[in-house]
Amino acid sequence: MHGEYKVPGGKLVVVDLEVEDGRLTDFRLAGDFFLEPDSALEDINAAVNGLPVETDATAIAAAVREALPAGAQLLGFNPESVGTAVRRALVTAPGWRDFDWEIVHEKAVSPRMNLALDEVLTSRVGEGRRRPTLRIWEWDESAVVIGSFQSYRNEVDPEGAAKHGFDVVRRISGGGAMLMAAGQIITYSLYVPASLVQGLTFADSYAFLDDWVLQALKSVGIDATYQPLNDIASPTGKIGGAAQKRLANGGVLHHATISYDIDGQVMTEVLRIGREKLSDKGTTSAAKRVDPLRTQTGLSRAEIIERFKATFRSLTDAEDGTITADEYADAEALVESKFATDAWLHRVP
Repeated sequence: MHGEYKVPGGKLVVVDLEVEDGRLTDFRLAGDFFLEPDSALEDINAAVNGLPVETDATAIAAAVREALPAGAQLLGFNPESVGTAVRRALVTAPGWRDFDWEIVHEKAVSPRMNLALDEVLTSRVGEGRRRPTLRIWEWDESAVVIGSFQSYRNEVDPEGAAKHGFDVVRRISGGGAMLMAAGQIITYSLYVPASLVQGLTFADSYAFLDDWVLQALKSVGIDATYQPLNDIASPTGKIGGAAQKRLANGGVLHHATISYDIDGQVMTEVLRIGREKLSDKGTTSAAKRVDPLRTQTGLSRAEIIERFKATFRSLTDAEDGTITADEYADAEALVESKFATDAWLHRVP
């Protein structure tokens, strides 16, 4: 059995193993990480060999950590990543290049239509009717997009939204509100089969599915890192955040919003950002929480999007694709029946 796990912002962890009589055997760890002393590699191998096949990633990590000699240095990986790679091997989880990918970047549509397309395309991937896809959003009006479980009245100032021309819509994934001002953000969605994230905890899957964008950001000079659970950050501030929705048919939606530019004053007038959230993030100003890409790179939004697509293509061999006419039709029907209704928008008052 063979398993791989790319540590977000780190190195590749590779494991090979066998299972005999319900226990892990012939375990071997490899990868492009750094490890001192050399002998610690055999200590890790010995720690995993003999473990029951049902041992979870946390318990595997604990066994590895206990076996390490005093002063051991693990660079680019950690005991948890070994546990994750083992569990992925045991479920024969595929990697990025085991799928045929599409990149879709099409015409601007309404925020509601973007949300409906997310649901439709995720469902199509889960049903096996669409290849796994990266879609770059474009939209033709500004909107506040609140999380599936957020309270409308607690998150949005209706007067501020109306004053600045922001519609308010609700998405199917959880997480916090995002301010989709025209030309000021980059939003992308990944539609993937659940098998891609097999063996990963829900939390680890966030970092796994956004590792490619960390590489893209570093290629334009931003030392981006992932901050659990779902933030993408640079040394000078938050860049963006991600959210997920998993459908019963096996489709997984993972989407993220990256700030290209921001008007901090507008954000505070449109969103009700409470003191508790600001305190939790260690800042007193909502505007200071976000450090957009424009000021860090000097590149245009279009240039950054092209770098994103080029990076994703280099890692997955993705081809350019399109949204079909019937997919658009299904999304339009979903806008009418769900995303444009007061019942959906105010499902949490």
